[in-house]
Amino acid sequence: MPQIRRLPETLVNRIAAGEVVERPASALKELVENAIDAGATRISVSIVDGGLGSIEITDNGCGMSPEEMSLALERHATSKLPDEAIEQVATLGFRGEALPSIASVSRLTLESRPQGAEQGWKRVVDHGALVEEGPAALPPGTRVRVENLFGKIPARRKFLRTPRSEYAACQDVVKRLAMARPDIGFTLEHGGRRIFQVQPGEEVTARVAQIVARELADNGVEIELERPSGEGVMRLSGVAGLPTYNRGIADHQYLFVNGRPVKDRLLTGAVRGAYADMLARDRHAVLALFLEIPFADVDVNVHPAKTEVRFRDAQAVRGFIVSGLRQALSTGDRRSAQAPDSGAMSRWQVEPTRDEPAPAMRSISSGRDWSQPSPTRVAEARTAWDTMADTLAAPQGRAEAAEALPEEAEDYPLGIARGQVANTYIVAEAKDGLVIVDQHAAHERIVLERLRAAGAADKVAASQALLMPEVVEMDEPSCDRLEEQIDHFAPLGLVIERFGPGAMLVRAVPGTLKRADPEALLTDLADDLAKHGSSLLLGEKIEHVLATMACHGSVRAGRPLNVAEMNALLREMESTPRSGQCNHGRPTWVKLSMEDVEKLFGRH
Repeated sequence: MPQIRRLPETLVNRIAAGEVVERPASALKELVENAIDAGATRISVSIVDGGLGSIEITDNGCGMSPEEMSLALERHATSKLPDEAIEQVATLGFRGEALPSIASVSRLTLESRPQGAEQGWKRVVDHGALVEEGPAALPPGTRVRVENLFGKIPARRKFLRTPRSEYAACQDVVKRLAMARPDIGFTLEHGGRRIFQVQPGEEVTARVAQIVARELADNGVEIELERPSGEGVMRLSGVAGLPTYNRGIADHQYLFVNGRPVKDRLLTGAVRGAYADMLARDRHAVLALFLEIPFADVDVNVHPAKTEVRFRDAQAVRGFIVSGLRQALSTGDRRSAQAPDSGAMSRWQVEPTRDEPAPAMRSISSGRDWSQPSPTRVAEARTAWDTMADTLAAPQGRAEAAEALPEEAEDYPLGIARGQVANTYIVAEAKDGLVIVDQHAAHERIVLERLRAAGAADKVAASQALLMPEVVEMDEPSCDRLEEQIDHFAPLGLVIERFGPGAMLVRAVPGTLKRADPEALLTDLADDLAKHGSSLLLGEKIEHVLATMACHGSVRAGRPLNVAEMNALLREMESTPRSGQCNHGRPTWVKLSMEDVEKLFGRH
């Protein structure tokens, strides 16, 4: 039988480093968080080869004395826990593992000078061994340099990615921390080239737009909401992109809990639920959300890298985020895409020639002869036009009553309807431009919001009793989760009960899901409960049913509309929440400014 033995200190430090330092970005995150906790107002980050070459962080924080520097390089030594109340921790780093862990797998140079001290001090540790110590010249604050990361641990070094990939991870870390603290100025350099710089004291919205994308300021809504929670309040702030301003990946979703950047499944699931009926499944929202919650209601000590958190009342947090996002989007989301796609605009701005049509006309002119016509063809065309003019001169139908058409477009944000193209798109004249509306997409959103406002969710959730109750066999933990939620499922139309240790009995399903497979439905619900602790999946299924009903009950593309109907649709869009996008996240209207129209004709 093998004997139990104590591990050597060097191996203990390397094991700890394996938990804290996965890659250069992990070390960078810990060091920048230390600078923030030190009270710095300016932090400068310089990396070489994506952090594989070196990482250097300089701050103007409180600094450390030589004795404090020595203690900081020991494991489980920290200044960030004044007492043993770890559940009340307000700092970013508090485990006391970052510096010794990084020093055990790299060459770490630590230089620091306290505020008011005449000189600084330097300590150099090479893979756990102190190799140099002495005075250092630097302004008040701290400078940390990490070189040769995993240099003496080739097994770890070979698993690192390319410098470009590691640089992207480092950049993401600095961006998230810079968004979390708009009161601090950040500078990031890579290989001697300045990547970005933000000044201290900026507004949160301005900082987020500057770091994420400048277009977010014009394509997002601000969020400011609070709700009682335990002994305090929960606050949700930030900026959320309009559904029409989305990305193909979720990398542009930045989530923060009490100023700490996190990547939490519950929070990302709440974001997905909030945008459920406004985005296609393969598209993702762009946003930055800042959740402030009483320290006693969240546990940040569940992961060595502190990127995950655990909430005391996860269901309340998820509901708060979903309702907060929906409320914010319902106030400013009548906006659609801010301008037509630039690629589409460029096709209009090419002057046609005699030899070839403009790109915008190629689809309707392919195969035509664009050479100079012969005199005979010109004469034939003139004769045909004279005949057509006589025919067109005769009355072709009843005109719209003049009093039915508003004369002034400036009274309406979406303008006055002037016509219909391809029986699908409404063309309207607004005070400041030309508006083009997708009639089916717009009416689809209007019908969905009508169903919601009328309490349609309660109507479609009526139960459909099964002729023969169905037994669904599942593992015992899944049955336990479902049993705890029986009272929440009943109002939605799902009637279930426990049927032994490893089975559930389904007596009724929601009326709109009467053709659903009870076994698949319960399996999805159990999986959702395991992932989030509370289930919104059934409600989201009903929302999907509402969206489907709205799609089938809306004006179809290809249907002719008279002017009165077109104007009625425009007026209802102006008063309907989320009318800027359809149920799948596509824009319902776009606007071409008068300046752009004039450019098309060379007038501007």
